Amino acid sequence: MKKRTFSRLLFALSLAAAAGSAASQAYPARPVKLVVPFPAGGATDVLARAMSLYAQEKLGQAIVIDNKPGAGGTIGSEFVAKADPDGYTLLIATGSTHSIGPIVNPKTPYNVERDFVPIIDVASTTTVMMVSKTVPAENLQEFIRVAKAKPGQLNFGSSGNGTNSHLTGELFKAQAGVFMTHIPYRGTGLVFNDMVSGQVHMLMDNVVTAMPHIKEGRLRILGVTSLKRLPFLPEVPTLHEQGLKGFDVSNWFGLYAPRGTPQDVVNKVNAAYNAALKDPELQKRMAQLGAVPTGGTPQQMASTVAAETAKWRKLISEKKLVVQ
Repeated sequence: MKKRTFSRLLFALSLAAAAGSAASQAYPARPVKLVVPFPAGGATDVLARAMSLYAQEKLGQAIVIDNKPGAGGTIGSEFVAKADPDGYTLLIATGSTHSIGPIVNPKTPYNVERDFVPIIDVASTTTVMMVSKTVPAENLQEFIRVAKAKPGQLNFGSSGNGTNSHLTGELFKAQAGVFMTHIPYRGTGLVFNDMVSGQVHMLMDNVVTAMPHIKEGRLRILGVTSLKRLPFLPEVPTLHEQGLKGFDVSNWFGLYAPRGTPQDVVNKVNAAYNAALKDPELQKRMAQLGAVPTGGTPQQMASTVAAETAKWRKLISEKKLVVQ
């Protein structure tokens, strides 16, 4: 009797394994949802739409963008962490959601390693420092002098508490030795109008969303956070060369699936985006946005995220950055 029961169990398990394998081979059989944990119009959203337009051609199914903003990207990220691990609900994550957020917020409702499986690191970008034209400063040192002369009277906006834009602003405060008030928003795209009117004085934002405002001349750009000048903004100096030695902040963007997603499904999505990132037209579009395509294996993405997380953990500790 026991032998018969055991045989039935083995048979059931083999059927389940076969069904799972068949489902993976058929993937994708319907459109794939890519959750963007930030508002439409922001850097993450713009890049996700640009890349997915090309990746869906390689994947053979539509990739539908689903914006789920809030709590610095936590809401959308948690949604994907709890989704079925079938490859039909994916996440485009950033340093804010998967490097900085879990460090500064011990109540983050997901664990990056436990709840997600990396797929591919898709792009990297640089942050730019912009100020309202109502601020009497034409360069970094002039802005620092104004801020020091008016401690607490100047403010800076961000895409939310614990995000890359927030922590980059705090890092600037620490290195420049100035006191400024932090004003969190639900995405940096919402900050720009308040900057034009002068309600917000400074913003550290991704170059992707900053570029249109820079080109239109609505705001004043004082510097970039990379150690070298950007080839598409050669006239803009780095913060490093203007006196904030070693100031180096970049942004990564990568795709995740819920933990438990079959490896062959992960490999198919990885292959689709890797192929898309090699498309000359997409590369041209990303260059216009100010983004650098990356690509690679899931393991390479995991290493990138681990390195960025370690970097921010060290900065937050050494500089005693305020994160609330």
